Amino acid sequence: MRSKLTSTIKTLAGSLFSSLEEVDPGVVKGTDLTVLKYPHPSLRAENVEIPVEELTGPGSETSRIAKEMFLVMYATNGVGLAAPQVGINKRLMVYNQSGDKKKWMQEVIMVNPKIVEFSQAKDIEQEGCLSFPDMGGDVERSKWIKVEALNLKGKKIKKKFTGWEARIFQHEYDHLDGVVYIDRLTEEGRKEVQPTLDELIKKYGEGGVL
Repeated sequence: MRSKLTSTIKTLAGSLFSSLEEVDPGVVKGTDLTVLKYPHPSLRAENVEIPVEELTGPGSETSRIAKEMFLVMYATNGVGLAAPQVGINKRLMVYNQSGDKKKWMQEVIMVNPKIVEFSQAKDIEQEGCLSFPDMGGDVERSKWIKVEALNLKGKKIKKKFTGWEARIFQHEYDHLDGVVYIDRLTEEGRKEVQPTLDELIKKYGEGGVL
C-alpha cells in the first residue's frame, strides 16, 4: 500500500511532488523479491495458510521472507506489502504505518490473519497500491476492525485496529483473498483509472489475470 503522505500529496497536487510518490526501485539489495504489477496472476491466485510448525521464529523461512518484504516495501516508499504482491502465495503480510524504516519498532508481521469483527461505521479515503503504479482512488473501509493472526513464533495475536492502521490492514488483507483495491472503486472511480489499467494490461501481455 502507498504511504498516506504520498496518497494525500498525489490527491492534492497530482504529480507535483513525484519524488515523494511510490517508486520502482528495480533490484533491491538483499533480496530477489520485486513488486508484481497488475495483472500478474499471483495477485488473483489462492493464498495458502502457513503451517504453525514452520513458525519457529528468527531464522525460519517465513521470517526471512518477511524481512525481505520489508526491504522491498521501504524501497518502494510503501507502508504495507502482502506476500502475493511479491509472487509468494501465502497468507502473510507486513506493514509499518509510518513508512519509515528508522521506526522499525512499528513494524508488524501478520501470519494467517483474519478479521473477526469490523465496525459498521465506514470512512472513505484515497488509496493507492504498489502493484498499481500511477493511480489511486477513493475506497470505503470499516473505521475499526478486530483481527487474529499468528506471529513468527506461532503465537496467536489478537488486536483491534482503528483509523489509518485499520485501513492498511484491510488493504493488505484484501490481497490475501485475491482482492485488489480497484475492485472496491466506485463505477466513476474505475472509469478514471481504466486508461492506466489498460496500459498495464497491454504492457504485461498474455497470461494476465484481470
